[in-house]
Amino acid sequence: MWWFQQGLSFLPASLVVWSAASFVFSYITAIVLHHVDPLVPYISDTGTIPPERCLFGIMLNISAFLGVATMYVRYKQVYALNPEKSKIIKLNKIGLTLGLMSCFGLCIIANFQKCILYYVHVVGACLTFGVGAIYMLVQTVLSYLMQPEIHSKDIFWIRLTVLLWCSSSIASMFVSSLVLYSGLYGTNLVQKLHWDPEEKGYTAHIISTVSEWSLAFSFLSFFLTYIRDFQKISLRAVVSLHGRTLYNTPQSFVADEQTLLIAGSI
Repeated sequence: MWWFQQGLSFLPASLVVWSAASFVFSYITAIVLHHVDPLVPYISDTGTIPPERCLFGIMLNISAFLGVATMYVRYKQVYALNPEKSKIIKLNKIGLTLGLMSCFGLCIIANFQKCILYYVHVVGACLTFGVGAIYMLVQTVLSYLMQPEIHSKDIFWIRLTVLLWCSSSIASMFVSSLVLYSGLYGTNLVQKLHWDPEEKGYTAHIISTVSEWSLAFSFLSFFLTYIRDFQKISLRAVVSLHGRTLYNTPQSFVADEQTLLIAGSI
């Protein structure tokens, strides 16, 4: 049995691979069509002009779905491992809520492009990466609370390292973006897709774009730490039939049946 066939480990793996592919494919398409500069454009700029905009949107929507599935399974796993620890259960619920908000933000990014509805796009980015960073913090705290009984200390330190990577990327991007869009280097820079290295503000632009790519991949890297955990869990759905047909039948003549709908991992 391959590693991705164990439990539900394919979920976080699929999330990371598919999301990374959505960035890379839209980037390659935008470069080939000369819609952006080859040297580290904003991720959002690579999904602004058709046809890469269509590819970017549909792939990120699927990423959001995979994110919801991954975060829900993580929630169920933590709950099953700590059924009587109220502190962990509360943090676990908070983590799920934050995760769902982050996935909703990803849908906003996918469907509201930067050059069309900039402020809506920024709200989506804040939900995805800002709230997503808090989700990572909550999961890191949960990892700390569950070690060494549930898992080793190593996984906590790995998640903490990725969280610090994500936080430093957010700080770097925030500061460089404030400098870039402060008005010192001109106006309407949001619509600007091509930069000359000799232009004023080019350094701040590069720092901002590198920070954004770093942020995106630090966020995805966090879910790689779920793969080993997800090898230890599987889910199955059970359907409850209230009759042998779909006709309206008096309840007194109905015999409830429990039938296994899906066996094994889903």
